Amino acid sequence: MKFRGKIIDVACLNHFSRVVTTISRLTKTCVLRLTPDHLFFILSGKVSNGGVSMWCELLQVNFFDEYQMDGVSSEFNEICLEVSPENLSRALKTVQSAKSVKIKLTKKHCPCLTITAELPTLSSISRVVTHDVPVDVVPRSLWHEFKEPSVPDFDVSIYLPPLKTMKNVVDRMKNLSNFLVMEANMNGDMNLKIQTDLVSVTTHFRDLGNPPWGGDTSQDGAASQSRDPEDMAEVRVDIRKLQQFLVGQQVNPSRAMCNLVHQNVVHLVLLHEDVSLQYFLPAVA
Repeated sequence: MKFRGKIIDVACLNHFSRVVTTISRLTKTCVLRLTPDHLFFILSGKVSNGGVSMWCELLQVNFFDEYQMDGVSSEFNEICLEVSPENLSRALKTVQSAKSVKIKLTKKHCPCLTITAELPTLSSISRVVTHDVPVDVVPRSLWHEFKEPSVPDFDVSIYLPPLKTMKNVVDRMKNLSNFLVMEANMNGDMNLKIQTDLVSVTTHFRDLGNPPWGGDTSQDGAASQSRDPEDMAEVRVDIRKLQQFLVGQQVNPSRAMCNLVHQNVVHLVLLHEDVSLQYFLPAVA
C-alpha cells in the first residue's frame, strides 16, 4: 500500500489548501479515500439518526503534477485513511510559498501523511520543511460505509442565493433561535424562516432558478415535476450546522444548489470545475 503525490504549481497548491480548509470547518475527522484518479473527503454520518454527512470529490490530475498510488490489492486498488483535516490544513498553510510539495503515506511511530516542502531561499542552501500528519488506516471491511451517496429523491431542487448573502442572513438568525426552516419551490423561490414564541422572521429570495436535473444523473426529477410549482417543500434544520457549512466555504463554486426532501433532509451541492462538495443536513423535530 503506497501513496505519493507532488504539487509544483502554486495555484494548485493554494486551491488544494482551500479545499482542505473548507473540509476542516465542517468536521474534526473524516475519511480520505485515494483512488488512481480521484481523492475523496468523506464524512459518513447517519442522516436517519440526525448525523451530518459529506462527500467531497477531487480529480487528482487537476492538483498533482505527480501522483502514484498502489491500493490494498490489485482488485481493490484504493486506500482509505481516517485523518484530521484541521491538522492537514495547518500543515498545508505553512508551505503555501513552497517551490514544491510532496505528500507521501509513511510509517513512523504510526501511519502518517508526510508533507515535505522545498521552500524558496536567497542562498544556495535549500530549506526543507516536513510535517507528519497522523492517520489511521481504515480496514477493507469498513469500506462499504464510505461509498458515494445517491442523490436523494428530492421534492424541490433550487439554486442557492449568493453564499455570502445567505451567510449574513443565517448569522443574524442564529442569535434568535437554534433552528431554521428552509423552504423552496420549483418557481425559484426560497425562504429562510425563524419561528419562536417571541419572534417570527422570514427572509425571501426570488427568481433563483431551478437546476435541470436529468440525463446522466440518477435523479429523474419525477417527484419535483409532478408537484405544483408554487408548493413549498420545507425542512427544519439545526442552524449551527447550516452556519458551519456557510462559514467554512472556501471552494468558490461556480454553481451552488440545494435539494429538499420535505421534512426529511437538505442536500447542499457546491460545484467547481475540479471539485464537487455534497453536504447532507437532516431535519430536526
